[in-house]
Amino acid sequence: MNEDLLSLMPKTDFTRRAFVMTTLAAGFALAVQPVTAQTIKTDTTGLIAGEVKVPVAEGTIPAYHAMPATGGPFPVVLVVQEVFGVHEYIKDICRRFAKLGYLAVAPELYARQGDVTKLANTNEIFTKVVSKVPDEQVMSDLDATVAWAGKSSRGNIDKLAVTGFCWGGRIVWLYAAHNPKLSAGAAWYGRLAGEYSTLTPKNPVDVASELKAPVLGLYGAADQGIPLDTVEKMRKALKTAGQPSEIVVYPDTPHGFHADYRPSYRKDQAEDGWKRLLAWFKQNGVA
Repeated sequence: MNEDLLSLMPKTDFTRRAFVMTTLAAGFALAVQPVTAQTIKTDTTGLIAGEVKVPVAEGTIPAYHAMPATGGPFPVVLVVQEVFGVHEYIKDICRRFAKLGYLAVAPELYARQGDVTKLANTNEIFTKVVSKVPDEQVMSDLDATVAWAGKSSRGNIDKLAVTGFCWGGRIVWLYAAHNPKLSAGAAWYGRLAGEYSTLTPKNPVDVASELKAPVLGLYGAADQGIPLDTVEKMRKALKTAGQPSEIVVYPDTPHGFHADYRPSYRKDQAEDGWKRLLAWFKQNGVA
């Protein structure tokens, strides 16, 4: 491994604990079932897809990856999970990217804290698992995932993007402030401001001036969990910092509008957001 890749590997020891998850769960998370009839399923024809192990400081974490079966090296997209973990929807997102010529990889970022796919509701997921996940750990695991992609002969980490949904949308903003090798990000309805804790010491609005890659934010005006005043606060912070990032707000649109397996799905907004994401990545050299 060359020095550039070594520099991406985690250097902290906060993760010295047993892993709760050593393999990915199958299907959809319990808390989101039953899934709707409109759920999109992308096949693996022409792809290499499945679970892989990503080396981290103290072992490995499971991840799902998908890429074209031939060719490469491919531009790399980190896919950051919703609050529901790396379940079938996130895996399908990876396959959608792979069909377009990307190596997409979604690491299980709760692997040390718990398997949220077996929990019955969102409150349980937050209190038992998500509230115990440090931002520092997440940044380190994403760095390790980039190193894994770079070490493979199929990923071109000089063309690196990140996208995430819900919980992962917040992480996109933070990672764009963390990794100078990142080329672009796309955050789907990620929280921008709110409460702080010792494990989550900063919100995206706090790092607006520190972004090292432009981020496209995709939000819904009817999102009950992300007040519009926080979206405007982020827009103002980006403008003040002279950042080229952009935020799109869809009128009368709820949280989770891209999640095709849930009633919150809004087809027109989801498709428009996906087109904007692909154009954003291409505009910023990730294609």
